[in-house]
Amino acid sequence: MEALPPWPKGKKLVHLDLKGAPPRIDYLHKLIGIFAGLGADGLLVEYEDMFPYEGELKVLQATQHSPYSREEVLSIQEVAKSHGLEVIPLVQTFGHLEFVLKHKSLWGLREVPHCLGTLNPHREEGVRLVQEMLRQVVELHPGSTSVHIGADEVYLLGEGEESRRWLSTPGRTLQQLFLLHVTRVAKAVRETWPNLNVIMWDDMLRGMDHDTLKGSGLVGLVQPMLWDYNPTLDVENTVSLLERYCGAGLSELWAASAFKGSTNVHTCVTNTQRHVDNHLQWLQVAASLPKGINMLGIALTGWQRYDHLSVLCELLPLALPSLASCLQTLLHGHLNPEAQRRVKDSLGISSVDVETMERSSAGNSELFPGRRLAELVVELMEILQSEELRHFEDSTFVRGWFTPYHRQRKIVNPLIAQQLQNQAMSFLALVEERVELVRKEILSLYPASTAQEWEEQHVSPVVVPLQRILEDTRASLLEMVAQNISESMDGQ
Repeated sequence: MEALPPWPKGKKLVHLDLKGAPPRIDYLHKLIGIFAGLGADGLLVEYEDMFPYEGELKVLQATQHSPYSREEVLSIQEVAKSHGLEVIPLVQTFGHLEFVLKHKSLWGLREVPHCLGTLNPHREEGVRLVQEMLRQVVELHPGSTSVHIGADEVYLLGEGEESRRWLSTPGRTLQQLFLLHVTRVAKAVRETWPNLNVIMWDDMLRGMDHDTLKGSGLVGLVQPMLWDYNPTLDVENTVSLLERYCGAGLSELWAASAFKGSTNVHTCVTNTQRHVDNHLQWLQVAASLPKGINMLGIALTGWQRYDHLSVLCELLPLALPSLASCLQTLLHGHLNPEAQRRVKDSLGISSVDVETMERSSAGNSELFPGRRLAELVVELMEILQSEELRHFEDSTFVRGWFTPYHRQRKIVNPLIAQQLQNQAMSFLALVEERVELVRKEILSLYPASTAQEWEEQHVSPVVVPLQRILEDTRASLLEMVAQNISESMDGQ
């Protein structure tokens, strides 16, 4: 493929999603240095419950593990600054407030009771809540020039009782309802911190026409960040959307791609090529833009969960080759052999794909912090996803001699039972040996809660059925032995 022009001027932000698997602070410091070395210009940090909220907001802090302290949040910024990186905090203020609205004391602030993510925009206490969240976060980021207020995927907006009443007035629309809250939040930020830029996700704006956007109150107030993580991103439609924003007066714009966390909600191992393809599409968008559109930069998102209550996506070490490849793609317009060599040299790896890296040699941990974990996870997942293990319950022995019918009645051919037990114990020993190594590495980089969650998410679904078969065969054999003893005694 012919090289595209490199990404135009502007920041290249690495997104840190801390609502799952928050790195230990010393590991996070190392990662920041790696990001800078790979070509990043800044960090977009989404703290969620890892921020040390104080006062009435202390309830928002994580309980399964300790949130970062105020000193640690400041240290993140200090380390970033030492590497020439800007830090932009992200605070959700409308949608994706699951980590806030899950708390019983705040249930009344939901738009509808069964949607944990969307704030009721009519409740003054809800508006004050997000404004106080912003105040605490911004004040602990004294060197930041921008803040991101989220505002994406505001599900079920308009379906609450108060919103229905508001919308019942002729001429009022759902779009206006969305804009009222966002402009109010953004104006409050600018009034308190006049020199602070306000960024927001763009998806709730996409359906708005020129006149609605122009009269939205957002012009000169916010910088939309247009996100699309698809490897087959529609270039023509994306350019058209950016032109529509610019034509309505929203001329300062950001893009958002993905280097991990967007393939599938439960993806464990990052596919580098998929994310490189996404960045190649974004380069085509940038190359097709007319003059007058001011692209301020691109955020390379690395989602750790789809939302606060979903499972973990790929852990960061599994995605460092992808991140390096995506940044090189933006810097050089392609990922040709020379760009791939730069990725390999920067991380000390043999392949840009984490699944095909050769096992590491000693001494390159500083180039690729967390590499050992990445290798072990790839190795373990190959075992867990093997046909023999995943379909053990569909094997001939189980389906022929140890069906639910047999288990319920505790009957089994002892010869078959021995065969099943030997296989199950062999698989369990193999898995447990690898799991112990993975667990040790996760604990060195993440809190214990992450190790437990990762194991229960990826290992337990495979291991538990094997353990159950082992227990059931033993119980059946014991029952048959007991029956034989009873029959023998009855015959005396």
